[in-house]
Amino acid sequence: MTAPKPAELRAALDERIDEAAGRWLDEALADIATGMRAIGTLFPAAGRKCGRGPLVDDVAAVESETLRSWNSEDAVRALLLTALPLTGAELGTEISALYRYGDAAEKRGVLRGAGVLREEPELVDSVLPLVRDALRSNDTGLIAAGMAEFGAEHLDAPAYRQGVLKCVFLGIPLRDVFGLPERADSELARMLTDYARERSAAGREIPNDVWLVVDPTQLHSAEEA
Repeated sequence: MTAPKPAELRAALDERIDEAAGRWLDEALADIATGMRAIGTLFPAAGRKCGRGPLVDDVAAVESETLRSWNSEDAVRALLLTALPLTGAELGTEISALYRYGDAAEKRGVLRGAGVLREEPELVDSVLPLVRDALRSNDTGLIAAGMAEFGAEHLDAPAYRQGVLKCVFLGIPLRDVFGLPERADSELARMLTDYARERSAAGREIPNDVWLVVDPTQLHSAEEA
């Protein structure tokens, strides 16, 4: 799974939003890029102006793993972030402020949008604490965004494993956890095997997502031991 590019997000949006919403987005991007309007006045309006539904329909979601977990307002906010005429520490400061002063949807947009931005060390320093803040919450949308492109790429191994576990506990689909095939390791498999064994012993259903990481034969071996 790879992070979507701005052009990919815009193309998907153009399939979902009407002409008026498209004009609003074009004007917002231009205003942010030229400094005519602050992003803080436009960021909250993304959902109201461009909708809050899934970015792609069910058929496209099957075909595009990259976009299936995105919604329209997240994509709009990601594009607004890419228009900022800032770099380095200034960019990180602006993004951090949008997160801290935003509602849950705006925070989610920051976390998802960060994965689309160009890579800079200062950005990692600014955004990674926001990812950790999201993972401490019980808001499933925030947690899923925290385990999206940026967070999953930059979290250290222990934090990534704990994020995956929290997704399982809260019913967040593991198929939408970015980088799972590449980052799943023996320790994560052990942790999820223990979780599955406890669920099985208690007569409770084991989430199907667990089998993306856990080898069923290992679970049965543990039960027989």
